[in-house]
Formats: sequence, structure tokens, C-alpha cells
Amino acid sequence: MLMLGFAGFLGILKILLMALAAFGLFDAAFRREDAFRAADKQNKVFWLIILAIALAVSYLFSIFSFLPVIGVIASIVYIVDVRPALKQVSGGNGGWRRRGGSSSDGPYGPYNGGR
Repeated sequence: MLMLGFAGFLGILKILLMALAAFGLFDAAFRREDAFRAADKQNKVFWLIILAIALAVSYLFSIFSFLPVIGVIASIVYIVDVRPALKQVSGGNGGWRRRGGSSSDGPYGPYNGGR
């Protein structure tokens, strides 16, 4: 009974690690190439390859192996270091959400009612 619960926990942990690598991979895939150069990080292809390998390794190998640990470290480095730098260089979330401002803002700035 205890081993079954432990195996279930490891399965959930493996899914979470794969989700972390997949999130990093999809985020890197939708970022612009010039943002990587402007942020002075490695290029986009490098991060796509690293994160794809991290995803594949976390799927293929056991959590107790050292390869998934390296993949998790690479995913965390991308999410904690590279992604915020890319967001800062590209000016926000890349159009995913509203960037702030008033509800009366128009496409060229705030609307002041003709004043």
C-alpha cells in the first residue's frame, strides 16, 4: 500500500517536471529571435534544443536518474533567468494580457473626451 502511494507520488512528480520543461519549450518557441540577442542570452535555437532535450529526458528516464535533474535545472534556469530578461527586452508579456492603463485608453493613448 505504501509503495503504491509512493509510485503515485513519483508519477505526479514526473508529470510536473515534464510540464515545467514543456512550458519552457513552448514559451521559448513563441519568443522572437532578436529578443534573445537583445537580452544577451544564448540564441533561440540553443534554448529550444536544450528544453526539448529536457522534455524528452524527463519523459524517458526515471526521476532517480541524474539526466532528468539536469533537465529540470535547465528548465528552471530558462524560466527564472532567461524568460524575465526576454519579457523586459520585448516590453511585457508579448501581447498575452492587457498591459495596464485606463479603460478609456485608445489605440494611440488615453482618450480625454475631446478636451
